[in-house]
Amino acid sequence: MQEKINKISNKENQIIEIAKEIEKAGGKLYLVGGAIRNHLLNLPITDEDYCVTGLTQKEFEQLFPQAQIQGKDFPVYILNGKEFALARKERKNGIGHKQFEFLTDKSITIKQDLARRDITINSIAQDVLTKEIIDPFHGKEDIQNNIIRKTTDAFAEDPLRVYRVARFAASLNFEVEKDTLNAMTKLKEELKTLSKERVFTELKKSLFTNHPSQFFKVLKQANVLEVHFQEISNLIGKIQPEKHHPEGDSYAHTMIVLENSAKLTNDLAIRFSCLVHDLGKGNTPDEILPHHYGHETRDVTLVSQLGNRIEIPKEWLKCGKTACKWHMKAGIFEKMSAKKKVELIENVANSSLGLEGLKIVVACDKSREGKDLKEQLERITFDKIGKECMKEINGEFIRKKYPTVQGEEFRKRLHEERVKWMKLIDKK
Repeated sequence: MQEKINKISNKENQIIEIAKEIEKAGGKLYLVGGAIRNHLLNLPITDEDYCVTGLTQKEFEQLFPQAQIQGKDFPVYILNGKEFALARKERKNGIGHKQFEFLTDKSITIKQDLARRDITINSIAQDVLTKEIIDPFHGKEDIQNNIIRKTTDAFAEDPLRVYRVARFAASLNFEVEKDTLNAMTKLKEELKTLSKERVFTELKKSLFTNHPSQFFKVLKQANVLEVHFQEISNLIGKIQPEKHHPEGDSYAHTMIVLENSAKLTNDLAIRFSCLVHDLGKGNTPDEILPHHYGHETRDVTLVSQLGNRIEIPKEWLKCGKTACKWHMKAGIFEKMSAKKKVELIENVANSSLGLEGLKIVVACDKSREGKDLKEQLERITFDKIGKECMKEINGEFIRKKYPTVQGEEFRKRLHEERVKWMKLIDKK
């Protein structure tokens, strides 16, 4: 423990020494962005970014010749494992996320640098030497009030900020104020210019939060959900039988299932499976509502559509499709025939999702707002029965009982013996 404390102390001293060198040369060093935000929120600080004012690029490089330069559009320096950037202004010169001109000048102030940042809670700085907090856009107040607010009208210059806002809302469980939502709405068309990779990155980060549904809620509030998440948007207004779904439409149900998943697993493929498990309900013909007959067969195609649009990993898609196809049957496992049970077990046990993954999806699907998740997990038995069945009736069992069978006949015998085993279990 003392060794760890000493390492932290040494790093802090190194930063202070760098700040002193910068001050001697006529500049100032500030800790900026996420590190300040997380400090004020009492959250772990994973990255430290620093902003330098009062120096030119040439002066900084002469002062720290050992600094490694990164970045094509504007220089970012790696020094003692930390990122240092000169204060800058930005000017949009085209459409999309990358169309900017950058101006670095020793006359640019820390306030001007903070003004170009996306939201107020990310537009706070701290003087490294004096420890003074610079908060010209009242980010501390927004943190106290659990609000996400655009820093300035410069927010509109980068469409990626729409998804960043939604992701921060999910990460912090904050609400987004009205003017910021309106600014997000105005960027709707420009969202189409974002790369698939950028959109997926924000989705992935959002799924890993404690409140992933907040990501979609904010996009829905800003009226931009359908741009990259059309299949999720299609669930809105698709009513369900009130007896089984008092929570509301298919969208509301899906958001509850997604929230439940965050309480049970950190496996993002399983969380994604919970998100897409009912996509087929978005394509249910209005004339048969509130019922959604056959939605599980429509789900798989829609998962592929979503996956292609933002390049979802193949393993996620495999898990999602398995959840779509089998979650309904798994939910009534006890009522099924032995043959149907074995069919489910054989298909799911060898899938990317697996029996345990499907169990989580089913528990999340059955639970209402996470209030009975533990009880749902205890009620679900198909995973345990399935594992026991696969263990007891396996290839070795068939080779001993039917030593001459091979190929398709071997697989047929294996399935038949498992059905026999399941019938015996059902009688107990």
